[in-house]
Amino acid sequence: MKIVAMIPARYSATRFPAKLMQILGNKTVIRHTHDNTLATELFDDVFVVTDSEIIYDEITNNGGKAVMSKGHHESGSDRIAEAVLAIDVDVIVNVQGDEPFVKREPLERLISVFVDDEDNNVQVASLMQVLTDDKLILDPNYVKVAVDRNWNALMFSRSVIPYNRDGKIKPTYYEHIGVYAFRKHALIKFTNWSMTPLESAEKIECLRYLENGVPIKMVVTDYMGIEIDTPEDLEKAASILDFEK
Repeated sequence: MKIVAMIPARYSATRFPAKLMQILGNKTVIRHTHDNTLATELFDDVFVVTDSEIIYDEITNNGGKAVMSKGHHESGSDRIAEAVLAIDVDVIVNVQGDEPFVKREPLERLISVFVDDEDNNVQVASLMQVLTDDKLILDPNYVKVAVDRNWNALMFSRSVIPYNRDGKIKPTYYEHIGVYAFRKHALIKFTNWSMTPLESAEKIECLRYLENGVPIKMVVTDYMGIEIDTPEDLEKAASILDFEK
């Protein structure tokens, strides 16, 4: 089984422009993500897929592999689907470019879903972690996911799911971590489908799979680090980096 990591890396960002090129410690955020993904030694290849010559040069000038996007893409999945069309690969892992603290163990768990799936039933898988902070559970920037007894996603939402109506029980809340793994044909199908109503409303791209009847296997993991969405996130990441030295 050939497994490749693809890191979509868009230069512009609404809340934090050029966030992937911000310096974190002694190198940029995107290089931390790339280098840490490569260091897991889980992949046959690692590529950064970008719309930016600045990011392309940042990766290739430092010994990494990068691919320039040819068209305009609404999502990271669309971006990497274009890049893998001509690549001989079985499973693609989409590692978000703004996740600089990539570690081996969560990605290994994600990949094992496919390695252990002898009948090729799993087409898409993703990561989640338990949320316990009420403030984060209520925060729409934290995407929540509800799962069935087989750990397949039932729904992703920026709202609180499940809604604790009578308050008599304490549900387990899961945050969706935007790291996906797909079989190649499932990813290509995704790009041929139109954006779906729930996806449009929630601005959560993986809902397109659920709305087209494709299950998403969810894998529980521990906290992966900090997603860099704001300058404040970058400050938190710098604090973690200083602590780990």
